[in-house]
This record gives sequence, structure tokens and C-alpha cells, in this order.
Amino acid sequence: MLDRFLRKSHPLQRRLRQEPYYRFQSFEEVRLAASWGMRIDANTASVDDWLRLPGLSIHQARSLTNLTSQKVSQKVSFTCIEDIAAALGLPVQQIRPWQVILQFCYYDAAEALEPQKVNVNTATAIELTAVPAIDTFLGRAIVHYRQSGPYKDLADLQDRLRLTSEVTVELLHYLKF
Repeated sequence: MLDRFLRKSHPLQRRLRQEPYYRFQSFEEVRLAASWGMRIDANTASVDDWLRLPGLSIHQARSLTNLTSQKVSQKVSFTCIEDIAAALGLPVQQIRPWQVILQFCYYDAAEALEPQKVNVNTATAIELTAVPAIDTFLGRAIVHYRQSGPYKDLADLQDRLRLTSEVTVELLHYLKF
């Protein structure tokens, strides 16, 4: 009996699967979605994410998104529902039902910076080991195989060193040619 109940999904669950940006019609729907594990990160939410919440206008959604998507030095981080209420100029009691679905994750400003890229055609083996996924052995292999000519791009590096796709993906953001 319980097994059959678990297989049947709630109409709202089906709707959420069909419409990724379904706008909740009530605070009860917000509560149900949160009980199923749905979350909205207040510090990375898009306008579409914010618009899912009942009672929020497009202007308010854009305002919240603009605050959290500024340059690092001007970026606002929300830490609680009271921060959201203050940003919107609303009483906390009016938006408190949103709290069940909102997450307030912390993002270190240093982590938001782009990684320093290493030029594979000029770096030493030791400099290459500063890149995640490049150990001493791979760093030496990169230097050794570039003696036959500079690497053209990441595909050329992958082919010449016979790197797996997993390793190649890890190197994507750290190498330049």
C-alpha cells in the first residue's frame, strides 16, 4: 500500500517536472515543493527563479538579481530572510513563507575569481603542477611532448598525451595555448 502511494506523484510534482519555472500559486505549494527537496539559492537565483515565488513582481525579481550579480566589490550577499525583506522594502512577515524554499549559501569572493591560466607552451613542469589534475608526471610529459612542436589547442594536447576525457575536462579552465 505505501509502495503504491510512493509511486503516485502529486499533481504539483508532475507540473514541476513539466514546467521548470512553474510559478507557485500559493505558499502551500512553496511548502510542498520544499518538502520534496526543491531549493532556491538566494545568492545565485535568476529572475526566473525569483518569479517562482508567489507575490513577487518582475521589478522585485530583477532588483534582487541585480544586487547579487554585481562585480565582486559591489555584490550583495543575502544571509537570511530579513535581508531579502529589507532589499524589497517589505515586512518580514509578508515573505516569511518563502523561507522554507530559500537557501542562503555563502560564496567566498576569492572563489568567484577566474583561475589563473597557465600557458602549456611556455610553462615549466613545476609551473604546470600548480594546475589541478596535473601531477609531476603529467607536467613532465607535457614539457617532453611539446619538443615536437607547440600544442595547438586542448584537443591537440589530449590527443598527443592520450588524456582521458575526465582529465581533459578538469584542465579546461586552467590552460591556455
